[in-house]
Amino acid sequence: MRLHRLEITAFGPFGATQTVDFDALSSAGLFLLHGPTGAGKTSVLDAVCFALYGSVPGVRQTPGASLRSDHAPVGTYTEVLLELTVGDRRLEITRRPAQQRPKKRGGGLTTEKAQTWLREYDPATGAWNGLSRSHQEIGEEITQLLGMSREQFCQVVLLPQGDFARFLRADAEARGKLLGRLFDTRRFAAVEERLADLRRVAEQRVREGDERLLALAHRMAQAADGLDAARTPVEGRPGEPGLAASVLTWAAVARTEAREALDIADARLAAAELRRTGARAALDAERDLAGRQARHADALLRRERIAGRAPERDRLRAALDRSLRADRVAPALALRRDAEREHATALAALARSRAQLPPDLADAGTAQLSALGDRLREELGGLEAARRAEHRAAAVAEERAALAREARADEDVLRDAADWLAGWEPRRARLTGHAEAARDAVARTEHLAGRLEPARRRLDAARRRDALARGAEAAEGRLAQARERRNDAHETWLDVKSRRLEGIAAELAEALDPGAPCQVCGSTAHPAPARTGAGHVDRAAEDAAYTAYTDAEEARTAVERELAVTRESWTAARAEARTGPDDDPAAADPTVEELAGEVEELTRLHADAHALAGQAHAARQALARAEREHEERVAAQRETERRVAARTSRRETLDRERAALDEEIARGRGAFATVAEHAERLERRIALLADAADTVRSAELADRRLKEADALLADAAYKEGFATPDEAADAFLAERARRELQDRLDAWQAEEAVVADRLAEPATAAAAALPPADPAAAEAAHTAAERALREADSALAAARERVADLAGLSRRATAEVHRLGPLREEYERVARLAALTAGTSAENERRMRLESYVLAARLEQVAAAATARLLRMSSGRYTLVHSDARSGAKRAGLGLHVVDAWTGNERDTATLSGGETFFASLALALGLADVVTDEAGGVRLDTLFIDEGFGSLDEQTLDEVLDVLDSLRERDRSVGIVSHVGDLRRRIPAQLEVVKARHGSAVRLRTGGDALSG
Repeated sequence: MRLHRLEITAFGPFGATQTVDFDALSSAGLFLLHGPTGAGKTSVLDAVCFALYGSVPGVRQTPGASLRSDHAPVGTYTEVLLELTVGDRRLEITRRPAQQRPKKRGGGLTTEKAQTWLREYDPATGAWNGLSRSHQEIGEEITQLLGMSREQFCQVVLLPQGDFARFLRADAEARGKLLGRLFDTRRFAAVEERLADLRRVAEQRVREGDERLLALAHRMAQAADGLDAARTPVEGRPGEPGLAASVLTWAAVARTEAREALDIADARLAAAELRRTGARAALDAERDLAGRQARHADALLRRERIAGRAPERDRLRAALDRSLRADRVAPALALRRDAEREHATALAALARSRAQLPPDLADAGTAQLSALGDRLREELGGLEAARRAEHRAAAVAEERAALAREARADEDVLRDAADWLAGWEPRRARLTGHAEAARDAVARTEHLAGRLEPARRRLDAARRRDALARGAEAAEGRLAQARERRNDAHETWLDVKSRRLEGIAAELAEALDPGAPCQVCGSTAHPAPARTGAGHVDRAAEDAAYTAYTDAEEARTAVERELAVTRESWTAARAEARTGPDDDPAAADPTVEELAGEVEELTRLHADAHALAGQAHAARQALARAEREHEERVAAQRETERRVAARTSRRETLDRERAALDEEIARGRGAFATVAEHAERLERRIALLADAADTVRSAELADRRLKEADALLADAAYKEGFATPDEAADAFLAERARRELQDRLDAWQAEEAVVADRLAEPATAAAAALPPADPAAAEAAHTAAERALREADSALAAARERVADLAGLSRRATAEVHRLGPLREEYERVARLAALTAGTSAENERRMRLESYVLAARLEQVAAAATARLLRMSSGRYTLVHSDARSGAKRAGLGLHVVDAWTGNERDTATLSGGETFFASLALALGLADVVTDEAGGVRLDTLFIDEGFGSLDEQTLDEVLDVLDSLRERDRSVGIVSHVGDLRRRIPAQLEVVKARHGSAVRLRTGGDALSG
């Protein structure tokens, strides 16, 4: 990875855009990044990290911290652009963090989301091609290309100040955490955790199996209740050795005792069954005798009851016989009831019909009523023509009324059309004028708009002109002050420099050693060396005065640039505020008030013209609508006049038809108001006469049927032996009553037969001659035998169930023991591996965890790589070695010692001095960078940064350290040193200086003392 160019805008202490040309810096192989404290040296490194990973190093990535510069003007985006080469790809990354910006509409601020761009340079076309704008995609692409996380990058590329000194002196735990982050040994720690989890799972499975086995043993002890084995159950805890064998042995003994108890229960059940059989036979005999004796006694009692109910049986049989004879008279009775009901209905209908007839027709017969109805029908037929004429007359009246309504409506239409057409010409002229005025306003609006926008620009320019004039006056005042401060600082510096030159001899004399040659004359004798007097000025004071002078000079230059920019902007604004290029140059500049009045007047005129122009379309539409309405009204007037002429002809035709209809209606109406009333009266009288004739015929027919039914009923009652029809009706019984009566007679007859049969049975008669039976005693004996049998059967079932339960539980216990065998073997194997990787096993002599073992191998590689550089830095004195010795209760394998070649002793790195600690830490950092780079897949790291620590080195050691750093160019690397040490400025010609100022820091690139860019 090689850095080419870095652009920083509004980032950290940098308010304006700063550009760092790493190609110019890296060409020397070794370059210096220096500047005063707080100027922003570390912020340059933060910008590199932010461009690559979207965040700064973890130490400075505090919650709530903002990357935006407080010196940046509002509206300038915080942005970092980094151009670099990774492998054979040249990329450009641009990142903007989330930041506040002014709202585009209204006041206040709004949050701008973070943005990222990634582009790649195409050598074939010489163009940059955009690859992505997704944070996630760009982050994955950069991480994959570099092969390092942000933590690894910050540790091996941005070598942080103090971190490796702490790493050098840290204990094994702290050293292990750092190495674990850099080399990502999480997979080995995951192996340890996985084995520990497997051990816990296997142990839990074995424990659960033992618990299930003990639960089975407890259930077998419950099943063996009452046996000798139940008094000595298996006792033990999960995980104890021999538990399985104890459970299986106890189960075998319990099964043997259970089978013996089963044989005894089987014998007892056989004896109880024999006793129960004898008791059952005795009980059955007693019950049979008691039943036959009770049967004989019951038969005697029933015979006595039958004899006492004989009169009632004879009465019921006589009633049943009379009901059977009445059934043969029933058809005649039904016929007579139907005829009587029909006769009564006909008489009622006749009475109602005669009540509606005139008194002279109250006794009229069927013939008279029919003849009168025929005459009325002939009269009704003669009224048909008059009825049609009356209907037609009503239709003619409705049509004439409709014509009258249409005539009135047409009169209104004609009157309205005449009124509207009378005012048409003035209205058309008014609408035409309005449309033409709106059309003219459209052109006037465009003309005023063309004048309004330049006027507004001139007004804005005049306002800027006046503001810039005020700014120029203020800048001139600041320039005068800056010039005074610069002159004062220059005079002070010259005075201090002069005073130092005056005492330079004393300053050189302070460095004289007896016997050593003088730096000026070369003499080894120093008879009268000069002495420092009062008011002597040293080199530091002169440098401070010179720095103050250069700062004042830079401030003056900055104010001059600001004043020049302001004046240039004022000139441009003044020219823009004038009316145009043809204006007289000697004319006075227009004031803001004049231009504002002009803009206001043009705005008003433009608004009025625009408002009138906006009515052009509506005016055209109104004129078009009016012309269409004129055409429609003229057409409607002509159509109405045509309808009026046609209506007059139709009305005359209807008048002639109405006269003819009135004559026909007058003939058919007679004495009634209308023909319809006359016809309705005739229809009602015809209906009454027809109904009356029908009811007379029905009454005569019903009377004949009633007489015939009376004769038929009297003949049927006489034939069945009844004196009168009423007697036959009284003897009649309903079907249900007769069926109940017959059932009662049949039941008495069946009862007599059953009693006779029972008394004739030989067994029943013989039982009656024996002593009374005693079934209660036999029942008690049988119940006792049954209870004894149930007890024996329950005991046998319990013994069988116990044998089956013990057999089933024994099989389950045996299967559980067989299943637990592989689990115990797996647990022992996993537990041994887990203890080995966790460092708790006796087989692990150094008690090293797996992750520590891997990190120890990495630390050994780091120590070997660091020693190659440490030997040069320490002139062959020191060597870093890895130690796997255990210190107390801490982890082993991550020790780091230094071997002193002068003494031959190995000692702890904490015994190194400050300078020795620095170059040992630096060697360790470079070695770690090499190992991590190889671990990351061999990605070349062509640019490294080392942050501070060089001030603790003496001159010789500093030369050796710089030689080692300079040798990194053998691997085509460039190293940037971040330091305050002044001696490094003389030793390293390529420098990136960070200058601190009130309005934000700036960077300057220098090679050999010449400024290249700023």
